[in-house]
Amino acid sequence: MNRRGFIAALAATAALPSQLMALTSSQAEVLVGRLVDDINKVIASGKSLSTMVRDFEGIFKRYGDVKIIALSALGPDARGLSGAQERAYVDAFTGYISRKYGKRFNEFVGGRIEVDGTRKVNSFYEVQGTAYLKGEAPFQLNFLVSDRSGKDLFFDMIIEGISLRLTEKSEIGAMLDKQRGNIDGLITELKKAG
Repeated sequence: MNRRGFIAALAATAALPSQLMALTSSQAEVLVGRLVDDINKVIASGKSLSTMVRDFEGIFKRYGDVKIIALSALGPDARGLSGAQERAYVDAFTGYISRKYGKRFNEFVGGRIEVDGTRKVNSFYEVQGTAYLKGEAPFQLNFLVSDRSGKDLFFDMIIEGISLRLTEKSEIGAMLDKQRGNIDGLITELKKAG
């Protein structure tokens, strides 16, 4: 093998891992399976609501593409954030989401979430699930999963056809309007909201 052939082979080998790292249907389903297992453990734990909310925040950070979700919820205003504002906003948003949705864990006590299947949608996967709550009809709970940020994470949750990301975009937009476009005011409000 000559030098040129060796360099070409080395380049092809270097490209190989990134091709192998592309998200697959089974990887997306495994991620959501782990997420659901962790949520089900918290639901069944019998812990206090405040502890369950803290646990949910850890789950959200572990399995969610928190930065993408937070910045998407802020919309075009995210482009004007300084580095410090972005970090403060993402942290405040994370706490807000954890409190808002973590408080709903009480509704899940005695219930469960099951993964039903996965389908590819453009450059991501939709992992379809069903939530079974005591005394209520089962409902669809789907997770959109991508490896866009370099790690397999969910970037949206669809509850009976309603997007968490789009719902929060409306909520965050209303909070920002209330603060007359002041990002620092929004961050302060998010720290108390939920």
